[in-house]
Amino acid sequence: MTCPCGKGASLETCCGPFIDGTKRPATAEDLMRSRYTAFATNNVDYILDTHDPERVGEIDRKNTEAWAKDSEWLGFELVSSEKGGEDDDAGVIEFVAKYKVKGLAIDHRERAIFRKQDGRWYFVDGQMVGGPPVRRTEPRIGRNDPCHCGSGKKYKKCHGAA
Repeated sequence: MTCPCGKGASLETCCGPFIDGTKRPATAEDLMRSRYTAFATNNVDYILDTHDPERVGEIDRKNTEAWAKDSEWLGFELVSSEKGGEDDDAGVIEFVAKYKVKGLAIDHRERAIFRKQDGRWYFVDGQMVGGPPVRRTEPRIGRNDPCHCGSGKKYKKCHGAA
């Protein structure tokens, strides 16, 4: 199975060792990718274990488990990273987690804050980030153009009437 984190490696050689505890993520990005994989594989224990120990009590395990289980995880996209390397004690990862819930596709955009404590990376908190602006690709219908519904009327007298 290819790892859900998107690096292209197998789960067993990519995020699997982090999730099963045989290896620790060396960077904030590794932790973020492995947390996404834990959501995709419904491993809530790992999500809780890698959350900041001072804030882990704020997580509702039941809701987190339901979200992970009831979602179809579609992919992880790294947008940017600030620090968070092997020699850093803190880092910020901006990412997009793509998933579907009840058939609705969602792009969850977030700037996640990480810190290293005793040589181990933890997720601290995240802030939602707005997506890029939606750009219209099709031409705009003019007031005097035929209505798009095929009625034969001008747009202003049909669907454009206010």
